[in-house]
Amino acid sequence: MLSIDDLLEVLARGELTVQARMADASNATLLAVSEWNGVEITCVYKPTAGERPLWDFPDATLGLREVAAYEVSAALGWEIVPPTAWREEGPFGQGMAQAWVTPTDGGEMAPGAGLVEVVDRGKVPEGWIEVVEAHGPGGRPVSLVHADDVSLRRMCVFDSIVNNADRKGGHVLHGRVQPLAEPATYGVDHGVTFSEDDKLRTVLWGWAGESLGDEDLTDLARLREAMAADLGSRLSLLLTRREIARTRQRLVDLLREGRFPLPGDGWPSLPWPAF
Repeated sequence: MLSIDDLLEVLARGELTVQARMADASNATLLAVSEWNGVEITCVYKPTAGERPLWDFPDATLGLREVAAYEVSAALGWEIVPPTAWREEGPFGQGMAQAWVTPTDGGEMAPGAGLVEVVDRGKVPEGWIEVVEAHGPGGRPVSLVHADDVSLRRMCVFDSIVNNADRKGGHVLHGRVQPLAEPATYGVDHGVTFSEDDKLRTVLWGWAGESLGDEDLTDLARLREAMAADLGSRLSLLLTRREIARTRQRLVDLLREGRFPLPGDGWPSLPWPAF
């Protein structure tokens, strides 16, 4: 079985063969296979040349932010972001490559991975948390809900650190990264992260204001130390100094307050559409 370091090397240095384009993605998102020394990894390849300019993020930086999100996830030890590497070369130029998440049942990935759903109002499943009431097609009263799940709890904390401006339900996946053995709940699409301005926008507000657990606080304290050492050096190749400084400050604030974040003022707290 490959180690994570070996898997990252295949993603970063392997020969990429593009197999398909994901037509619904707002930026060029390509399904590819990366082959290196006889090892093949299915991956998502997002070339910088295919990024659509955004008014609130610098051009040609979205792939770098995806890699930075993986670095923070790996330093936390929470396995939130699938292994992601930066490529200097590819069929359409430089960009990021991220290991593909395969559903455990071999079928298609369900939106929200069965952990984030829209249900009829008043029909919140046992063990789930209501986020907001809304109206669905035809004005049908519905509720946006998510499972009270430890993986989602950690994803919520992670998003507050990296300042994720777009945690949709469809960005939550549950499956297996080949050749890793165990399935996990992953978050994907982290191109709009690490802004200097507060932009947290997520469907995972179910724990807003609640206290963080002791284990989570211990991991966050370890992350703070890592940002002052090797992690900070790696992030400096991907983000600006001010973006890193703001990330560090968000982490310090989270540790001091010891609570899940609350929706802020002046910025929509829910992504649209939610899936």
